Amino acid sequence: MKIAVSGCLLGEEIRYSGGHSHDRFVTQSLGKYAQFVSFCPEHLAFGTPRSTIRLVEDENEGYYVQSSDGEVDVTEKLLDTNNLELQKIQNEPIRGIIFKSKSPSCGLGSAMVYRSNGYSKEKDDGLFVKMCKEHFPLLPMEEEGRLNDPWLRENFIMQLFAYDDFENFKASNPTMKTLVSFHQSYKFMLQAKNEMMYRELGQIVGNHEGLPFDEIFRQYEILFKTAIAQKSSIGKNRNVLEHMAGFVKDKVNQVEKEMLHEQIHDYANKIVPLIAPLSRLHMFAKAYNVEYLLDQKFLHPYPKELALRSDIKSGK
Repeated sequence: MKIAVSGCLLGEEIRYSGGHSHDRFVTQSLGKYAQFVSFCPEHLAFGTPRSTIRLVEDENEGYYVQSSDGEVDVTEKLLDTNNLELQKIQNEPIRGIIFKSKSPSCGLGSAMVYRSNGYSKEKDDGLFVKMCKEHFPLLPMEEEGRLNDPWLRENFIMQLFAYDDFENFKASNPTMKTLVSFHQSYKFMLQAKNEMMYRELGQIVGNHEGLPFDEIFRQYEILFKTAIAQKSSIGKNRNVLEHMAGFVKDKVNQVEKEMLHEQIHDYANKIVPLIAPLSRLHMFAKAYNVEYLLDQKFLHPYPKELALRSDIKSGK
């Protein structure tokens, strides 16, 4: 898959100082499964090294871009290169975007906005982030600073791979039958994200109104991509684990059943990470050939080598 990434996170020396902000999780861990499309509207607009810029409030409750070199307003210069970088991204089949935190262009809710008197006012999205959100409202987006949080990281990577899976499915000339199977395979992941949205997706697939398939698929795509952007929680994951355990309860012996429920309980109490009860469930599903569970994306939402569910802090 292709992911658009702020160039400095890839190790490119294009920060205002001429340095970089190389992020090894992006390049080394995620890089095993993705190709990157680099962008940096500030480098394109002002070169490197360059004067710093910042966002300053204006009279219309918006903000403009001010340069530290004395040029009062450089907004138009940055908007021009924003458009160029946006066009580059639009020309690629990207599955997500990773931005540089705190950047006036690329901060995802972390770009500082200043008052006209020089004091800080609030944090907001950078100019390029605002543009990307407008053009790609359902695309997975995150900034590298937030990816240091194991819970946000695991949720973002899960969303990223689910989005990629849907796009690949969409390109396979889907039918009503294959859409039902796709939906079924995401049952527990969707429940762990948002139970109500999962049920709404089931209603769409049920097609009680007899709509044409193109309309069904369009509705399903919007809601599916919205649902996978929701954050999971320990409580929702525990409910899903208990539900999944029901598929093997008549196959395992009493000791195995008790061990499984003990691990689910320990996960809920932050004693063991999510991978512990999941691995046991997967083992039982394989041992007793429970195909319904084996087909569930919740068991393997992304390559296991990323090991994101091995961290107790990946649950909240």
